[in-house]
Amino acid sequence: MTEALYQRDSYLREFDAVVTSSEGSAVTLNQTAFYPGGGGQPNDEGTMTIAGSELRVVGVRRQDGETWHEVLGLRAPTVGITVRGTLDWERRFALMRTHTALHILCGVMHRDHGALVTGGNMTPLAARMDFEIEGVGDSFAEFAAEVEARANAEIAAARPISVGFLSRAEADARPELIRTKVNLLPAGITEVRTVDIEGLDLQADGGTHVANTSEVGRIRMVGHESKGRINKRLRIAVEDV
Repeated sequence: MTEALYQRDSYLREFDAVVTSSEGSAVTLNQTAFYPGGGGQPNDEGTMTIAGSELRVVGVRRQDGETWHEVLGLRAPTVGITVRGTLDWERRFALMRTHTALHILCGVMHRDHGALVTGGNMTPLAARMDFEIEGVGDSFAEFAAEVEARANAEIAAARPISVGFLSRAEADARPELIRTKVNLLPAGITEVRTVDIEGLDLQADGGTHVANTSEVGRIRMVGHESKGRINKRLRIAVEDV
């Protein structure tokens, strides 16, 4: 079982680990700071130094409790050797800012309109989120502009962001932790990680985030689409102030 270091420290950029298995150009480690992707957030990239050679990590995936790292040029490393992983920090921090921006957007939409999320996706500094919401109609452009202003007010409020952990039973007893239309928590997990934007948004989430809303920068609404009578899509860019 790979220990997910990123779940407790999203700012960890480098780490040492031991190879626990290998298959072709992929390895598993006893612990990792590489995020394997999920919840709309792409996987991390970076490098891995193995036996003195620095190789690119181009893919990360989680399977059966293990995290597999796809490493370019890998030649069957010996199980038990120590390697050093280094994240592509510019990419990771951009994704942290973007993921937190989506939680701010989600928090504003849920607080002000009771809207649930029906879908979403992100790339570094760009994202979209879909909501189930009624009553927008022909005023969608004005509505999107108001949401942008309220989201940026939450960024300016410099709200602290913290991570917590609940047992599955505790999480199941708190349905408000799920902000998606469909509960996406895997059936087999026994511990649920939460991300809390103080005073705005608390929900179950496994991704990486900044420690304060002020680190996001600025949200700019770059598009809005109607996907049906009550299904609306908002597209954002995350920018420096």
